[in-house]
Amino acid sequence: MKIVEYIIIGVVLLIILLAILKATKKDAGLDFNKLVELLGGKDNIIDTESNMSRFKVTLKDISKANKEKIQKLGAKGIVEIDNQLKIILGPDSKQLKKYIDEIK
Repeated sequence: MKIVEYIIIGVVLLIILLAILKATKKDAGLDFNKLVELLGGKDNIIDTESNMSRFKVTLKDISKANKEKIQKLGAKGIVEIDNQLKIILGPDSKQLKKYIDEIK
């Protein structure tokens, strides 16, 4: 009888632990709305390209882009060339391109 009680207590504690971990887990995906805003808004975006983990965006006004906040949002690296930003995003780059194509 004691073994059954210990098993029940163990299962309950495991369920509580999993619930806590799930509640505190950060969302792995990027906030695409926030990223578009940090690029200067959808009207500032001329063209986008996605290649593997890299996202390339051509902007009307590069000064409207906030590279520091883009990096804090989850970009692994950013390179600025003329009016383009090449952003290393990982697997989210293709989804971001699709999202921007849909809102433009």
